Amino acid sequence: MQNDINPFNDMASIRSNPILNTDSYKASHYLQYPPEASAMFSYIESRGGRYDRTLFFGLQMLIKEYLCRPITAEMIGQAKAFFTAHGEPFNEAGWRYIVEHYNGYLPVRIRAVPEGSVVPTHNVLVTVECDDPQVFWLASYLETMLMRVWYPITVATQSWHLRKTIRAYLEKSSDDLTQLPFKLHDFGARGVSSAESAAIGGSAHLVNFMGSDTVLGVVAANHYYNEPMAAFSVPAAEHSTITSWGRERETDAFRNMIAKFGKPGAIVSVVSDSYDLFAALEVWGTELKQAVLDSGGTLVIRPDSGDPLTIVLQTMRALEASFGSTVNGKGRRVLNNVRVIQGDGVNPDSIEAILAGMDEAGFAADNIVFGMGGALLQQINRDTQRFAMKCSAIRLGDEWHDVYKDPVTDTGKRSMKGRLTLLVNRHTGEYRTATLPVVGDSRTVEGDWEEVLVTVFDSGKLLVDVAFSEVRKRAHASEG
Repeated sequence: MQNDINPFNDMASIRSNPILNTDSYKASHYLQYPPEASAMFSYIESRGGRYDRTLFFGLQMLIKEYLCRPITAEMIGQAKAFFTAHGEPFNEAGWRYIVEHYNGYLPVRIRAVPEGSVVPTHNVLVTVECDDPQVFWLASYLETMLMRVWYPITVATQSWHLRKTIRAYLEKSSDDLTQLPFKLHDFGARGVSSAESAAIGGSAHLVNFMGSDTVLGVVAANHYYNEPMAAFSVPAAEHSTITSWGRERETDAFRNMIAKFGKPGAIVSVVSDSYDLFAALEVWGTELKQAVLDSGGTLVIRPDSGDPLTIVLQTMRALEASFGSTVNGKGRRVLNNVRVIQGDGVNPDSIEAILAGMDEAGFAADNIVFGMGGALLQQINRDTQRFAMKCSAIRLGDEWHDVYKDPVTDTGKRSMKGRLTLLVNRHTGEYRTATLPVVGDSRTVEGDWEEVLVTVFDSGKLLVDVAFSEVRKRAHASEG
């Protein structure tokens, strides 16, 4: 096959082609609907899962990246070549209709809850509607791409719940809640499956925290959500920058870190378990203690092996013996000039266990920062929050009909029916999904309830371009 007709010769163009950003079987579905079908309505929900509430985030990234560019004749040709060779029918006429009548922009309307909203599961979060009889099937064709919003939502959701956990221990043991945004640092860049995952998942975590070493996640938050700088980091050692000095010169490697980065107000993180953590803690507390004090900065020790709770407490006790501590207003001890960052074996369970163990030992939560990697960005999947996108209504001729599934083998997969929206009670903040009467383009609300969903995309145009600061504000307002 010649390159000019080979659909595989340009992966960059393939990834940016919405016709190919789907599942194979979607290509045949336009032939499977009732012949009188003229419009379609689909929705996205979390059907439950690990957490009872989800933090909605990430749709704006997907829309900007994939839906704000038009379909072109070249994209159609590329897709036709692929599906023909792949064994699927191809709706060339339908895609060319989109180019000719909409200048290539997809005639779909997407409505969603405002990003940063924390919504109980089993509620509609996104709706997708296409009312052009020629291409009504678009509302389902986009499922594959739009369903990937499960990933940033799930990362943001887990991170939000962890923020609540850490906040609770700070409120119990600390005099300073301003440190909360930097208590859970993203170490996940090397633990994800792709650069795109690092960008999407990394930005989702930053809805709740402001510390990250996942560069692509910070860049994505800045780029897609109009943020000058979404997160920050500090100079930190890795094992190679310590072990390259040799075991006999480990103290020199430590001293170099303080000399190069230690200054008033600065934070310097040094991994200290390359050989013998306890010997290293002895060095920090004796030979290098004065250098740490003279620097005017804060030394953060990273123990990177062993049982997390045991090692954190042993490290804090050793540092307390050397540097001392101060009792705060909550009666807990805060280390002087030093802190600990735990980046090994960090997950929701170990964070809770470490904070509880520290509190029992009389240490304030001030003394710890967590670095979370694979468990933050990779050890989740679509079933963590049981996400699904389903068709819930179809127009046959001029009349809308409910569509739903209700398998006797799994009632948990029962889908909702009708043209759906999400309501919130003006007084209680309670959410509920409802099917509302529609008159023209207006939707009615009842009593104390008002509609939450807003139209964010319509026929190629992004209608809501929310700032990251607004997303954060909305998410943090739901912590109570």
